[in-house]
Amino acid sequence: MSLPLTGIKVLDLTRVLAGPLSAQMLADLGADVIKIERPGGGDDSRIFGPPYLVDPDGKANNNNSFYLCANRNKRSVAVDIAKPEGQEIVRELAKSADIMMENFKVGDLKRYGLDYESIKKINPGIIYCSVTGYGQTGPYRARPGYDAIFQAAGGLMSVTGHPDGEPGAGPMKVGPSIADVMTGMNASIGILSALFHRKANGGVGQHVDVCLMDTVIASLSHYAQIYLVNGETPPRRGTAGNGGVPARVFTCADQDIMLVVGNDSQFEKCCGVLGHPELAKDPRFVKNNDRVVHRNELMKILEDLFIQKPAKYWLDELERVGVPAGPINDFAQVFADEQVKHRGMEVKTKHPFREDLSLIRNALTFSETPITEYRAPPLLGQNTEEVLKVNLGYDSAKLEELRKKGIIQQAG
Repeated sequence: MSLPLTGIKVLDLTRVLAGPLSAQMLADLGADVIKIERPGGGDDSRIFGPPYLVDPDGKANNNNSFYLCANRNKRSVAVDIAKPEGQEIVRELAKSADIMMENFKVGDLKRYGLDYESIKKINPGIIYCSVTGYGQTGPYRARPGYDAIFQAAGGLMSVTGHPDGEPGAGPMKVGPSIADVMTGMNASIGILSALFHRKANGGVGQHVDVCLMDTVIASLSHYAQIYLVNGETPPRRGTAGNGGVPARVFTCADQDIMLVVGNDSQFEKCCGVLGHPELAKDPRFVKNNDRVVHRNELMKILEDLFIQKPAKYWLDELERVGVPAGPINDFAQVFADEQVKHRGMEVKTKHPFREDLSLIRNALTFSETPITEYRAPPLLGQNTEEVLKVNLGYDSAKLEELRKKGIIQQAG
């Protein structure tokens, strides 16, 4: 059975997280993704620290969790693009590619003749996606940066963290590299949109410019819109929401739960579960806008009620009446959860270092073109010989010459 992107060829020059995640999405959807890596070191993420898979021979290796999370279903070709022979290999591969992706600093690839304008000359239909920190234009375009920089500069940290006046108050970074993850999603959307335009609308290839700064600002959505409407930045509220009330973490007799009451009907049901239906008729709390104004008074009342019984009791009762609430799970609890197991979010694949390597499945589910294959993220240069022989017609002598010069590397 074909996948949605079967037959699409992707040349992936991205590194670290945002770009590789986007290329991985395309690979999951059936595209043939050739990942270009630097001989010796490979993708920068390979040195981002433990945990690493255990090499069967006990050797140090570069297959760590950071790299593994973003590179399944790809083929790795180790080529030194700083040398003319390496640049020529990439250009030759680009001639037959539908998509080329890169996340080098603005202008870096022009030195090698691998920028969009250069590639466009040899492949006018190419969809060329550049993923950067600040974009291809503007006064900051040449600045480097990583996820946390953009969480800070884009405003996300200003609205994340404990409220002023509470212990630990101050701006806080979101745990995972969320700016990278969202930028990877935007890159995939941009690439697929350009691909559709080229195919369905008789369009041509084009340059897709995606950056972390733009993505963070756009992702702030209703929070940023509040500022654009009234000129005020929403305050940090810790685990509390900025709209519906109550919506925050509550401490129960044994552990915490997350409660989100989204409308007045749910609030009335919640009050009934708590054994105090009169709260829903209190003039301070009848409507959501009232509860926003009297937020602190309501929170104190609810805190004193939730602490009286264990989390499971409250979760069961809230579910019974249709009020959204949930446990605060660690990863062990997440992957042991019956819903998560039913949805198959943990998948197994065979890796050279491990027979049953666990990966996270793609979050998309299709009725007609299901994603069923999860090939392990490749070793550095694992597919160099295969790709150069089959795709470019290089013979063994040519490959040996390139290896001796340090232009290419083959795993093992």
